[in-house]
Amino acid sequence: MLEIAIPGAGPLRLEHLVLDFNGTLAIDGGLLAGVEGRLTTLAGRLRVHVVTADTFGRVREAIGDLPCTLFVLPPGDQAAAKRDYVERLGASSVACIGNGRNDRSMVAAAALGIAVVQAEGAATDTVTAADVIAPTVQDALDLLLHPLRLAATLRT
Repeated sequence: MLEIAIPGAGPLRLEHLVLDFNGTLAIDGGLLAGVEGRLTTLAGRLRVHVVTADTFGRVREAIGDLPCTLFVLPPGDQAAAKRDYVERLGASSVACIGNGRNDRSMVAAAALGIAVVQAEGAATDTVTAADVIAPTVQDALDLLLHPLRLAATLRT
């Protein structure tokens, strides 16, 4: 569990980290540099989940032996499937990171929603639904690794 005191807003008590894959953890199906070590460290504090449509069909290869749960979305309403996944975990204990339009609902539902704007860009709907916007997934993961940064951003 990761507990983060947010001045003026009360604590975040996080148990799960749910991440989109393509555009968030990966570009063109390949894991971005610096992600593996950060996720491995965070897996000591949070249960890490990768939820993806697997557009490039490479997610299993890319995440390899990372300590995470993989959920490949079935065809259909992927935004609703991602939101439902977060809600089944207990949204009040979930941090989410995503960039695509189909990430908007999970980012909005989570206790902490982070949108990343990287090479693939970010959907406006997801950015406006997020609590925090980070320039890269490495920066987003670092917010969880260094929680005082989140406290400074989210304080009221």
